[in-house]
Amino acid sequence: MRRARRSSTGPVWIRHAAEAVPRGSPPEVGFAIGRPVGHAVERNRLRRRLRALMADLAPELAPGAYLVGAGPASTVLSYAELGAALRACLAKSGALSPAAGE
Repeated sequence: MRRARRSSTGPVWIRHAAEAVPRGSPPEVGFAIGRPVGHAVERNRLRRRLRALMADLAPELAPGAYLVGAGPASTVLSYAELGAALRACLAKSGALSPAAGE
């Protein structure tokens, strides 16, 4: 993802590469949750929460490849707070389609 757009909001960050997948393909999403976040149980719980949030946002996402990461502070966020941080991060990078705000 060398030519990816980067964005971060609080403990959440994303990399979005629009050219990484062919037009008309659904968005591809990967997750990077490192060891500083906590033990495997904590990392997997956070990954599941992020996966659910990205699935909810999938219809609003621009085509491309996404790498979603989170820092240690994200483990104490509620589901709603994590969702707000992720949405703000995606909006900041221009990854949400124009109809997403309506």
